[in-house]
Amino acid sequence: MYKNSKSIIMEKLEIKKDAAIAAYENAKNSGKQLLEDLFGKNIFIKDITDRIKTFNDVLSELKIDPQDFHNKTYQMEADTKAYEQVKLIVKALNEGWLPDWSNSNEYKYYPYFKIGSPSGSGFSYCDYVVWPALSTVGSRLCFKSSELARYAGEQFEDIYKDFLTQ
Repeated sequence: MYKNSKSIIMEKLEIKKDAAIAAYENAKNSGKQLLEDLFGKNIFIKDITDRIKTFNDVLSELKIDPQDFHNKTYQMEADTKAYEQVKLIVKALNEGWLPDWSNSNEYKYYPYFKIGSPSGSGFSYCDYVVWPALSTVGSRLCFKSSELARYAGEQFEDIYKDFLTQ
């Protein structure tokens, strides 16, 4: 910031995330602390599954104020709120990756759940049409890797349960 008698001029400095991470990896402890103070510690943790352990971590990763999310969803039914949460979980864990639905060679993954009771009842599917059309997952809810899909299903099981069963 430059200051003279007539005005204050603010300059904005932009840095690419990859450059900040490279600087962090090459910095000594004091430099690492400075970068963490400027950008937050989470940006320098490489693995997304190490950064995201709770739904609040999801909101933090996406720079969503928890109170804003609460205000948006507090009157929603449990499954609708859970759907909003699952969309954000997928977005955060995929780190900007979007599926290319025109590319059949690109694999897309989603959590798989076996839901039922000891009596054997639970979700069931019956098809009596010769030409069924079936979608087992919402396209926006897929992951870029099977590891992320498994992680999401295990780490956020309660949210997925509300989404699938409420």
